Amino acid sequence: MAPLRVLELYSGIGGMHQALKESCTSAEVVAAVDVNTLANEVYKHNFPSTPLWAKTIEGITLKEFDRLSFDMILMSPPCQPFTRIGLQGDVSDPRTKSFLYILDILPRLQKLPKYLLLENVKGFESSSARNELLRTLETCGFKYQEFLLSPTCILTRFPDQHLEDLYKDKVTDKVREASSSLSSEEKNLDPSIGHDCSSKKSLPKGAFLFKLETVEEIERKHRQDNDSSIQMLKDFLEEENEEMSQYFLPPKSLSRYAFLLDIVKPTCRRSTCFTKGYGHYVEGTGSVLQTALDVQLESVFKHIEELPEEEKLVKLSTLKLRYFTPREIANLHGFPPEFGFPDKVTIKQCYRLLGNSLNVHVVAKLISILLG
Repeated sequence: MAPLRVLELYSGIGGMHQALKESCTSAEVVAAVDVNTLANEVYKHNFPSTPLWAKTIEGITLKEFDRLSFDMILMSPPCQPFTRIGLQGDVSDPRTKSFLYILDILPRLQKLPKYLLLENVKGFESSSARNELLRTLETCGFKYQEFLLSPTCILTRFPDQHLEDLYKDKVTDKVREASSSLSSEEKNLDPSIGHDCSSKKSLPKGAFLFKLETVEEIERKHRQDNDSSIQMLKDFLEEENEEMSQYFLPPKSLSRYAFLLDIVKPTCRRSTCFTKGYGHYVEGTGSVLQTALDVQLESVFKHIEELPEEEKLVKLSTLKLRYFTPREIANLHGFPPEFGFPDKVTIKQCYRLLGNSLNVHVVAKLISILLG
């Protein structure tokens, strides 16, 4: 059988391409399309033989699409119009324009693709753009299935909590059969883990709440950290060395944002989603790592707000908090060790590019299910 001809739209650094490789599908990416110059450099660095179109999707004509004669579309459209913390401009956001153009082109292709996989964020599932997608799929005769997933839903070995909306579309029913098997793999977790990721029966009533967290948030973290089917973060970390000093949080960030940090230890089994603002913004952009393993988090935060700034900073410094390195975040996203970045790409740029990417293992599994 001839390899599948795959069109990769919004290709970024190549997360979809990497997932396609991991799925062991006999396939050829006939074109990857993205306007981000830096992302394209990383893509070329890792997939040098793939034709890369550095142009807008709206700039591709129907004839050009037809000439590619693709069997599958993989795409990850801009998520900013749909994110919960954004303006949620949806179809009125200019960044949705290219996606609507794809929906307009799809029914007019000389040959419809057999398969389509789309990834986006939580929020897309309730958008007008999603409704337009479903209308187009129905017009073209596709059957479809929608999933709202975190990697831990279907991968019991990875802690990255990047919640993804993954839409899979196929001409046969097999994807519907797959949906029930995915749900059955989700686990009920037992809340019996402490702040230091050590086991305990339950959170006592009136337990001390450090930082700006609710009881519910803490118990959710306990449940995640108690799921022994998920690897600990230490399995994804680089060896500590002199270069790690550049990743430690500066005093200004420590004193100003201490109560907003999501702090994890190497023995924890969870992290928050790493966004493109990681390393630049603090709140809601990703977890930070506590490298002083013998220091109890509660003892540091207890009554800390009553201390003078200098003493507060001394106490916080005992935790030895650092950012995850780009390599560690790539590991959590499922990129293999051989996946790399050109030397000219800065650490900040790596964070931005990885924050716009996806979980390779989740998409690889979905491609395998999609192809049945």
